[in-house]
Amino acid sequence: MDTKALRQKVLDLAIRGKLVPQDPNDEPASVLLERIRQQKQQMVKEGKLKAKDIKNDSIIFVDEDNLHYEKFADGSVKCIEDDIPFDLPDGWAWARLGAVAEAIGDGDHQPPPQTSFGVPFLVISNVSGGQLSFENTRFVSKEYFSQLPETRKPRNGDLLFTVTGSYGIPVLVDSDDRFCFQRHIAIVRPCIISNRYLYVVLGSSYVKSICDAKATGTAQKTVGLATLRELLIPVAPYREQMQIYAQTQDALSIVDSVSSDKEDLLNIIENAKAKILDLAIRGQLVPQDPNDEPASVLLERIRAEKEDLIRQGKIKRDKKESVIFRGEDNSYYLNDGTSTIDISEELPFDIPDSWCWGRLKDIVMINPRNKLNDDTMVAFIPMPLIEDGYSGRHTSGVRKWKEVKTGFTHFQEGDVGVAKITPCFENRKSAIFENLCNGFGAGTTELHVFRPYNGTILPRYLLAYMKSAQFVENGKQTFSGAVGQQRLSKEYVENAYLPIPPMEEQKRIVHQLGIVFKHLNSISDSLS
Repeated sequence: MDTKALRQKVLDLAIRGKLVPQDPNDEPASVLLERIRQQKQQMVKEGKLKAKDIKNDSIIFVDEDNLHYEKFADGSVKCIEDDIPFDLPDGWAWARLGAVAEAIGDGDHQPPPQTSFGVPFLVISNVSGGQLSFENTRFVSKEYFSQLPETRKPRNGDLLFTVTGSYGIPVLVDSDDRFCFQRHIAIVRPCIISNRYLYVVLGSSYVKSICDAKATGTAQKTVGLATLRELLIPVAPYREQMQIYAQTQDALSIVDSVSSDKEDLLNIIENAKAKILDLAIRGQLVPQDPNDEPASVLLERIRAEKEDLIRQGKIKRDKKESVIFRGEDNSYYLNDGTSTIDISEELPFDIPDSWCWGRLKDIVMINPRNKLNDDTMVAFIPMPLIEDGYSGRHTSGVRKWKEVKTGFTHFQEGDVGVAKITPCFENRKSAIFENLCNGFGAGTTELHVFRPYNGTILPRYLLAYMKSAQFVENGKQTFSGAVGQQRLSKEYVENAYLPIPPMEEQKRIVHQLGIVFKHLNSISDSLS
């Protein structure tokens, strides 16, 4: 269920008069609009508004031909039937936003002098959540605030509306607290019309679509104040406005509840995936088969292939290569060629008898390099093209090898890539590189690449281990570097203990993971 779309549907129904029933006894919107015009004219007489503030106010009416016309202050009349976006119920009317507001303006266009304390100065991040937030706010002096025009001093009952960048977000001012704001925020001061009803209108997809069409700029699109003033809005009878807001809030609270339940369920699904991976790497997801060739045979195969590659000059011998074995006392020992030590206390959990432990650097190639013709077309994968979470998917572009062979990480078909920088590592940006152009690729330097030896470790089993809580949580403890740029330690990657199942069991694990994750993903998709 798309709860965002559902929220917009509620608002869409509300501003079309389809959320609450109409009452023929209600004072029609045309009477309300006439009262607003009279009020604004009176404010001009009293000096609270200037004549120029109302010179663009207009009257929109339906003539005898059943078409919409707009009458301007100079007496001219124009047919605007083609501009009317949808039909309204009897008793409703169309009006320009500027005609139902005392004022529409924005914040200070110049950076204000900041102080350590005083009057809060809000920026767009303080309202982009749809409500006022005074956390991490800036301040201006009381003297600066006092010199601002009244239209830049929000009052209880005003509406704020973001107009730059994350434009189209309305915010109700429901506090008497003093504050001011930057130019990326507009202020709408309603005249008689309900501010809460306007809040519903300005939050609708109809208004957002107008803003999308009228926004200008490139780096940061901006909705001009003229667009806001000229915005055609549906006006309901005043009593119905109150009902619409109340009914809208009731409906949205239900949607929010559904959204919260949905979020809880998605979290449960993600936790289930983590638990399933944990079971998989512990040998508890599928049963062991005594007829399976034991993992110790895989280790012998790895050592044999490494020796062959050394003889071919494709890899160098690791002087610190180690072998892990189980002693007669049932403890695990590591022999690095110079000494033998008991590592039983270092191993994170027990594994089945047919499994073995190995350190990653001894089991797979880490960060291997490719040698290709310069003109070979290869896949190119920056970090944004690797998905978060448990999918293990990626997309790719295409580059010539000479363009990417230096300054980038190398990989080939079937390699496993794992992000090494925060927060990508914690977010499980890791994937099996598949369907690569010509079978090779390069990409972001913020990756560790793991290449299993032929017929020893299935990439999908290795990826399951890399996405497990065991690997991720322990890896986080090794982070080093500046805040925001912390990276997984090389030592951890090399020396992490990999639980190794027999090959046939690896196949069963991968198959079962595929089935279970497919079902869980189907549930997740049904909630989106």
